[in-house]
Amino acid sequence: MEATQPDSATATPNDAPRYEITRADLPLHCPLPGARGWDSHPRVYLPVKEQGRATCPYCGAEFILKD
Repeated sequence: MEATQPDSATATPNDAPRYEITRADLPLHCPLPGARGWDSHPRVYLPVKEQGRATCPYCGAEFILKD
């Protein structure tokens, strides 16, 4: 998974508006595993496989499936 945020050690779900993920990251949910702000909003599973992209309804983070 690749975030557009340069410092992923301090990233929260709201820090990086765009994430590139692979099929290895599925099933996709936001906040992401290991995110510093893992409890910034309820976990929501996103259907990224259907259209190749999905947006979190809570924080607006955009996820793009790259394979």
